[in-house]
Amino acid sequence: MLDLTKVARQMQGISQHLNAETAASRKRLELATQLLWRSLAQQSELVQRQQQWRDRLIFTAAVPVEPLDTRIEIPVPPKAHTVIATDGSQMTPSHHEIAYCYLINIGRVVLHYGQSRHPFMDSLPEVFYKAEDLNISRQWGIRIEEWLGYWRTVSETVALAELCTSWAKSQEDGGRGAQENGSIENQTSDPPLPPLHKGGSAKNQTPDPPLPPLHKGGSAKNQTPDPPLPPLHKGGWGDPKSIVPSLAMVDGSLIYWFLEQLPSEARARILTPIFAAWEQIRTAGIPLIGYLSASRSSEAMNFLRLPVCPHPVPNCQTFCHNLDKLPCEVFDPLRDTRFWLSQLQPGQRSPLWRSGAKILDLYGKGQSIYFCYVHVGAEIARIDMPGWVAEDGVMFERALSLMLAQVQKGYGYPVTLAEAHNQAVVTGSDRARFFAMLEQQMIKAGLRNVGTSYKETRKRGSIA
Repeated sequence: MLDLTKVARQMQGISQHLNAETAASRKRLELATQLLWRSLAQQSELVQRQQQWRDRLIFTAAVPVEPLDTRIEIPVPPKAHTVIATDGSQMTPSHHEIAYCYLINIGRVVLHYGQSRHPFMDSLPEVFYKAEDLNISRQWGIRIEEWLGYWRTVSETVALAELCTSWAKSQEDGGRGAQENGSIENQTSDPPLPPLHKGGSAKNQTPDPPLPPLHKGGSAKNQTPDPPLPPLHKGGWGDPKSIVPSLAMVDGSLIYWFLEQLPSEARARILTPIFAAWEQIRTAGIPLIGYLSASRSSEAMNFLRLPVCPHPVPNCQTFCHNLDKLPCEVFDPLRDTRFWLSQLQPGQRSPLWRSGAKILDLYGKGQSIYFCYVHVGAEIARIDMPGWVAEDGVMFERALSLMLAQVQKGYGYPVTLAEAHNQAVVTGSDRARFFAMLEQQMIKAGLRNVGTSYKETRKRGSIA
């Protein structure tokens, strides 16, 4: 039990500390704003320096692919659209329970707007109890609890790809039916969705045609509209009668930072199914984004450290490897979200950036991750996306418009992600019922001495 009286004695000086920190933060923000406009005049040169000395930097700096003064209003989404999302939860194994096993539960949600369709919401549980599942991570020195979280990411992505593929297939079937019977708007019943299939390998999928070059950014006033792009595939954006604009969302970043500490074999075990799932989503013609609320990233701010480097070249490994504080850390620890909160108006986005995370070298060719910051009203959200979304001007704008509509419908957080979380969460009562069901099955199978450890039994009740 927490003794609040003792805690109160330790909190007497916290208000003074916060006031001092607020004043310091204001000064850091002013300095970062000055550096932004200073960097705008030499943006091309700074990008070249970052690219040339990237391997010698000891911090991660993203690369702006649009002018630093880009402030673009996100367009209004189309009335009819569909948003797909997955989220996961897990039940970790415990030696004190009646059986050593774990569970991953994936919440799946498909919400339709302006289509007279019923939403799809369910959860997909999977129980792991075999020795090869429980011991797979030991060969790499990874605790099973950590591996469980990594593999949950894989399960979320694969489930999302299955939903996208099923939805795209139903749209193709519905589009053919609409062409035979008239406009798709006159349909009164949904075509049946095919059963969700297992995510296949990217090797067996037909590659898409080359993407057009990255669209030009700039301010909202000076931005020239992108020319119309050809459809990515049959029934793509270019044929609105045969497909409804859609978006696939996941909670969190598409940059898997945890991979840095893993052996190569473990990385491949995680990335291979994820990339195969991304290819399925791409083939379905549905943009994929990762939504980060309260992001703590400083990738964009780190780019502004280049113009204040006091050395001839930004070679941190040579000049600054033994310093406790780098001379370019003039506004540390200012985060990207705090900075863009002062730069963006509600409904605006920042310039588009290409992540410079070194872990992306493992992603392979064509798997770059881009991101931008969006003022969603309640906060500044970071939006991650693969290169095939960022490099398609139409798909990029459509993804942001549908994302912003989701935040507005969810009162500050995407409603589809919130519902996917609610479907995935495993409550304490769910856990109790799970082990009660397992106990019944073990007794039916003739097993004896079924029960929890004495430690777990005593923790669940108290005699004091």
